[in-house]
Amino acid sequence: QRHMVESGGGLVQSGGSLRLSCSASDGEFNVENVGWFRQSPGKEREFVAAVRWTGGNTQYSDSVKGRFTISRDDADKTVYLQMNNLKPEDTAVYSCAVHVGWDLQNNPFHYAGWGPGTQVTVFS
Repeated sequence: QRHMVESGGGLVQSGGSLRLSCSASDGEFNVENVGWFRQSPGKEREFVAAVRWTGGNTQYSDSVKGRFTISRDDADKTVYLQMNNLKPEDTAVYSCAVHVGWDLQNNPFHYAGWGPGTQVTVFS
């Protein structure tokens, strides 16, 4: 079944940067909103950022606003999450998923096609 695939995670020192990528397993890029979420051990999945299918509208959680940037490239059929000035509290497994609708959603309940996630670890 179609699902998203993430890449780009790794180990980075506090203050560093990483760029995550999200693509569909079937290689398609549909009219879908894409959201990035993260989850740490013992915690619920947390909304990070989302971008509408048009690419013009974005939404961020307060904890990452000003540091993370979500974007989508229709040519390479990939959604990116540029993460700058990373902090230890950003450590988590980052996953992407999609939902259909005009308005962006920050509740993971609305999303489907979850990828396996990519680990981001930030150390001091």
